[in-house]
Amino acid sequence: MAGRGGGGRLTRFAPTVRQLTVPQALELARAGHRLVDVRETWEWRAGHVAGATHIPLGELPSRLAAELPDRDRPVVLYCRSGARSGRAALYLAANGYRDVANVDDLIERWPQLGGAWEADGEGLSAAQRRRYARQLSLSEVGEWGQARLLAAKVLLIGAGGLGSPVALYLAAAGIGTMGLVDDDVVDESNLQRQVAHTTERIGHPKTASARAAVEALNPDVQVVEHRLRLTAENADALVSGYDVIVDGTDNFATRYALNDAAVRLRRPVVHASAYRWEGEVTTLVPFDGPCYRCLHPSQPPDELAPDCAVAGVLGVLPGILGTIQAAEVLKLVLGSGETLVGRLLLVDASTAEFREVRVERDPACPACGEQR
Repeated sequence: MAGRGGGGRLTRFAPTVRQLTVPQALELARAGHRLVDVRETWEWRAGHVAGATHIPLGELPSRLAAELPDRDRPVVLYCRSGARSGRAALYLAANGYRDVANVDDLIERWPQLGGAWEADGEGLSAAQRRRYARQLSLSEVGEWGQARLLAAKVLLIGAGGLGSPVALYLAAAGIGTMGLVDDDVVDESNLQRQVAHTTERIGHPKTASARAAVEALNPDVQVVEHRLRLTAENADALVSGYDVIVDGTDNFATRYALNDAAVRLRRPVVHASAYRWEGEVTTLVPFDGPCYRCLHPSQPPDELAPDCAVAGVLGVLPGILGTIQAAEVLKLVLGSGETLVGRLLLVDASTAEFREVRVERDPACPACGEQR
């Protein structure tokens, strides 16, 4: 349907949901409409409409009754540009909320147009403006985006070949909180590819060594060490405290445990793996694309998937894959660019070839399928 009514465009999907511009939403807010922010926690911390209620999209079904008990009170939902809040608005309308509107506009316009705005913390310091100057000049980043990076919490599973370049580049970019999960110590054989570690730190815990590298690079970053191996028993507790997860593991058992926790908690995972001269990278966002079990339904026998200690790995390959992973994390946090969701990037360093394979969710997947 087309046409107008009540200050906004009517969506053709559900006539009860109005689509608003930011100026229209400002008018409704001043008239007493309730605003609900459905973005992720790091986005909320970077800046939000003053007085809005924060309910991340993935938590909406479980929190509706407590947070929005009055189905007759007008509700205006927003995210960054209207896509996620549009889905939330349709969900509310389908569940009996009688006056629902969606801000189908860039919410950063809110403070620019005089709307009250709050952030958890102060603006960038002079030192931060100097450090991140080249990022701040990007239209997709600016001070708004840099604040989001500084508010983000990213968990790295593995502080080795993949985790090293990811940690260094995310630290350089200003990711505010970085969790490091690893139960191993630095070995001399690691130094051929695990560039966060040094000869002087042989025998040290990898999390401590990587922490030293990150803190030397950027004191803005808070590093949290988790000196343990992620398992099915502790995965939920580890994953729940972070916004984005980076899979830099080297064994299938950990990958499956991580995947299942990420699907349950609706956390995006940036996955990569390296083998000899070849590797793969993809981004797994629960229910927006396939999960790891969609790609690999069952764990292969050990003899068919030897680790790098047996099969070997070109030292530079994890660096190539890890920097791509870091780029994926930054896009997820900034909400900008096109991620590898639904795409598997295959890298062959021996021929300098990059190939892309389209991948889809498996309806029969035991983790994210229709009968999960």
